[in-house]
Amino acid sequence: MRRRDFLTGAVAATASSALMLAGRSAQAAPAASNGLAGLASMTTGAKPISVEERLARIAKLQRLMVDQKIGALILESGSSLDYFTGIQWHRSERTTAAVIPARGDIVVVTPAFEEPSIRETLAVGGDVRPWNEHESPFARLVGALRDRGVTSGPIAFEATTRLFIVDGVRDASAGAYQVVSGDALVKAVRLIKSPAELALMQIANNVTLAALRYVHGNVRAGMRPDDIATMMNAATEALGGSPEFALVLINEASAYPHGSHQPQTLHEGSVILMDVGCAVHGYQSDISRTWVMGQPTAKQRKVWDTVKRGQELALSTAKVGAPVGAIDDAVRAYYEKEGWGPGYHLPGLPHRTGHGIGLDGHEPPYLVHGDATPLAPGMCFSDEPGLYIPGEFGIRLEDCWHMTETGPKLFTGLAKSIEDPI
Repeated sequence: MRRRDFLTGAVAATASSALMLAGRSAQAAPAASNGLAGLASMTTGAKPISVEERLARIAKLQRLMVDQKIGALILESGSSLDYFTGIQWHRSERTTAAVIPARGDIVVVTPAFEEPSIRETLAVGGDVRPWNEHESPFARLVGALRDRGVTSGPIAFEATTRLFIVDGVRDASAGAYQVVSGDALVKAVRLIKSPAELALMQIANNVTLAALRYVHGNVRAGMRPDDIATMMNAATEALGGSPEFALVLINEASAYPHGSHQPQTLHEGSVILMDVGCAVHGYQSDISRTWVMGQPTAKQRKVWDTVKRGQELALSTAKVGAPVGAIDDAVRAYYEKEGWGPGYHLPGLPHRTGHGIGLDGHEPPYLVHGDATPLAPGMCFSDEPGLYIPGEFGIRLEDCWHMTETGPKLFTGLAKSIEDPI
């Protein structure tokens, strides 16, 4: 779980969007220059996704489109564009998008002055068609469709594509195409992670856990959330990861999953909830740990132990073929028996038990009531069934895992105890 804005009592420090612009690979900042002696890069052996794997993804997507009689998929800047083409780019009012036809090579449309930057991360070849400021990118996209033999019929748009791009293509083609959702197409390729993807996620989780261990040993009374978040991100960089977010909730702010605007300072008895993650070659980690500065109360210990049991129950419920929503149902039923809730009511668990993760920190499927997606080997999730008591404190523990033929496999071991949470 994450939040990307800044609160007074809950700091979510994020990496600059310039990292995406530059397509920077995860590299270690020298530990000594950050005052982080003893931390060394853990990512030097990380291997980016190969050209061959990206081409195989495109080939699978094209087979699906042929089977479903869809002429092409259009996707703008974002994680799916990166997933299929390697292009790492931000969204703005200037359209950068790719046409992946059911047959033939891809075409990328981008502003003319951005073309050199786009080519830096384009990994799969294809045709790059620039447009100047006075020209229409939508006419370029329609031209690409027609040049690939797609002159009418259904075309799909990746689910997060903004409406002005969909409308622009529709208008530029004079309504020649039937617009359909590309969500199912993209999910059919992205849901199951390859060994290369799992390896990058393992490294990202290793980095985040090591950075958390460093922070846990160095927090001091008087610190504020931004002090702790800055320390976390510096440790992550020293260990070779690209910081994505560092959400720090202390004291009463921990009772609200994404924090409070009320000022918070560490003192004896403070609850410290950290929800943090990084990227390695784009693939994400997401780990939460909660502990107490000093001696925990009996109530804090009881809630912590209950959350930990919820994590364990989520993993024991995960079976190949079972609907992913059943995991949330099992955890929520246990919490209700313990007196929490009911359902999503507070005090209790107001959010889902977990979410999919990969190139995006949050991606489908979701461990939430009603999600009927069958659990399959290669799917990746977070496991984060927190408990929150408004006005007092909250506990969240989170680890990521992937499904195998024989059951769930954690990227990081579960926290041991409230005194030893890392």
